[in-house]
Order: sequence, then structure tokens, then C-alpha cells
Amino acid sequence: MSVDDLSPSMQNYLKVIWGLQEWLDAPVSNSAIAEAAGVRLSTVSDALRKLSDQQLIGHVRYGTVTLTELGREHAVSMIRRHRLLETFLVQALGYEWDEVHEEADRLEHAVSDELIDRVDRVLGYPTRDPHGDPIPSADGLVQRPDAVILSTAPAPCRARVERISDADNEMLQYFASRGLVVDAELEVLPGEPYSETVTVRVGGAEAPVSLGPAAAASMWVSVTAP
Repeated sequence: MSVDDLSPSMQNYLKVIWGLQEWLDAPVSNSAIAEAAGVRLSTVSDALRKLSDQQLIGHVRYGTVTLTELGREHAVSMIRRHRLLETFLVQALGYEWDEVHEEADRLEHAVSDELIDRVDRVLGYPTRDPHGDPIPSADGLVQRPDAVILSTAPAPCRARVERISDADNEMLQYFASRGLVVDAELEVLPGEPYSETVTVRVGGAEAPVSLGPAAAASMWVSVTAP
């Protein structure tokens, strides 16, 4: 079975399941899938039954959802398409990083693996998409950087932005306006006592930036120095 034999809906569910466990290493539940996909729990249950029938997931009732080897292969194939398309839209067509997610969602179901391989070659075999998510290789290898969520980084320290979630377009626009982009160098400063905010200085700028819990939880960094 090829990933192209699956319906766009089934392709999306595999991609959602992969995405939920890629960075957080947490169990994937039906409710988490429903929230990420923006659908009702009953709709997820029906979809998971179909995926299980096709031996794409190992699903424990009221438990966690895991991908089988074939399910992982198809999920990674869709992730590769999506992230290469996002990268192409930014690098070749001049899209902003907050504009590409929905476009790639539409395009990924229509392109062939041959076209994706050509896009990969034209772009020079990029390893990350515009948000820092790793682009799987043609043989399915995924190399996630050693990074932690910004809100868990020790303060004070110096850090580099490795990945920023693309779940909120307005947040991406705000980050870009403050220079908080992939590879930005940060100084993580001690926060105010009893405050949930994280304060950072971007690239040596004089004015620090205070980030609330949602923003700090959307950014992954690698600590480069104490």
C-alpha cells in the first residue's frame, strides 16, 4: 500500500498522530487527536478504527494511539511533503512563514513523491522547514535537534532558537517582529518572582522581551552557554 492509496483524511490523521509525539514524547490520546485535528471525538474514533483495520495504527481502547511501522512510514512521507512544500513556498515564492501551513496542507495531497524529490533537490536538500521542524530524508530518517521548551530552559543562560510551533499565525507574526526566529541567539534572563513569564534578550538587543506561558511553550531552544 502506498500513502497515495489513502484518502486525504487518513493522510491527515497519520500526520497529526506523528506531530503530537514528535516534540513532546507524550502518549497520544483520542482527545489530543481530536483537538489537534479540530474535529469531534466520535469522528476521531471512526477514523482510528479505519486506520487500525488497515494496520496503520496500534490502538488501545481508551488508551494511547501508536503508529505501526507502515503507519510511521506513511506519516513521515506526508510530513516530508508538507515541510518541503513550506520551505519551497518561503524560499522560492516569497511567502512569509505564517502563510505557508495552510497552503502546504492543501498541496501535499496532490503532489507525487517524484515532484517532492525534485523540490528537495532544487532547494539544496534542506534539513529544516521555516519553523525549524526537521525535514525527513527520502529514506525516512528524521533528525530532531537536542532542544528543550523555552519555559524549561535554565535562567540565566544563552540559547539558540531551534524550533517554533506554527500552530498560531498571529504568534508567528509577533515573534518575527521581535526577531524571535529560527537560529536567533537569545539571552534567557531571570524572571520576576512568582511570574509565569519568560524574559529574553534577542541578539544582544537592549530591550528584553517578556513572553507569556503560551509563547514560551511554543519555542524550543538549545542551551549554548550558562
